[in-house]
Amino acid sequence: MQTIPDGIEITATHADARGLDLPPLLVLEPVIEFMDARGLGSGPLSWARIGDGQSNITYRIDRGSDVFVLRRGPRPPLPKSTHDMVREARIQQLLGRHYVPVPEILAVCEDHSVLGVPFYIMSFMEGVVITDTVPAHLDSSAQRAAASAAAVDTLIQLHQIPADAGELATIGRPEGYLRRQVERFSTLWDVNTTRTLPDVPRIGAWLEQNIPASQATAVIHGDFRLGNLMFSRDEPARVTGILDWEMATLGDPLTDLGYLTATYAEPGSVPTPLELTPVTGEPGFLDRAQLIARYRDRMDLDLEALPWYQTLALWKASIFCEAIYTRWLHGERPEDTVFGPSLKTGVPQLLLAAGQFAGTSRG
Repeated sequence: MQTIPDGIEITATHADARGLDLPPLLVLEPVIEFMDARGLGSGPLSWARIGDGQSNITYRIDRGSDVFVLRRGPRPPLPKSTHDMVREARIQQLLGRHYVPVPEILAVCEDHSVLGVPFYIMSFMEGVVITDTVPAHLDSSAQRAAASAAAVDTLIQLHQIPADAGELATIGRPEGYLRRQVERFSTLWDVNTTRTLPDVPRIGAWLEQNIPASQATAVIHGDFRLGNLMFSRDEPARVTGILDWEMATLGDPLTDLGYLTATYAEPGSVPTPLELTPVTGEPGFLDRAQLIARYRDRMDLDLEALPWYQTLALWKASIFCEAIYTRWLHGERPEDTVFGPSLKTGVPQLLLAAGQFAGTSRG
């Protein structure tokens, strides 16, 4: 745990940030005042980054014996209707009432004077996340299979929540969801790039010409993958928390299944920047076909058009990642020395994989 300010990322006060090229991500004094006013711990604050934070940024906050998690968006300026921490917190509050494993939201701050952007504080959830290593208690063939099966089962449980259940019905507009996704992301490329990649409009046109009819409406997570799931610290493997709800809405449930399977590493798959849990390509984990079969067995949906949803997932991801790459090129991600520069080739990799799912790859 860090206990003192750390250069450009953390400062003790707003005064300490004056003269910096970029605003700090965490300012300790106003955060302590905010937490004190809401009875969230007492005494000195220590912090540690959680995860890679390629989009929104999450910190573990310790105050005495109390542990919290603070989540905020990246530094401004932010694209319109993105990184909405207030909405993200509200969605988790609503889903918690339906027994979805989400953290308890303890406080929401809409006052930009505290950190420059809205943020929220939630409870700290115990568990482990599977990324490039497998926790020892899950590192057997049986538990590897159980972990990947638990991921699909958790997605099924989310999709089986009635989408018209009270306030949940207000979190999105399911009618025309797929067409809006294609149209919206088609417009985002030009404002987020400094280069020309012909596969972006080519795949976008294919998606627009082949939009499937949605068979159901569900609460969709929008970034459902193993890296956003927290597993128990003992066996058998079970999901104890679903993280990162920024893109949650109401829409076509197959968008989640398409994203999960398109970004899921399996033996022989070509790595992309979205294969963030590469260990699933090792023996013991279910492969994509097995994930799909498990979902099909419990959901009354025709999955013939799933390649369209997988294409959509990677095409959208290429546009998200291009925005990150452009911010890195402009010096807006000074702490990013690995992911940002990797996207020079990573975005074309995503587009190549998207074209393979669509059957339109140029090879």
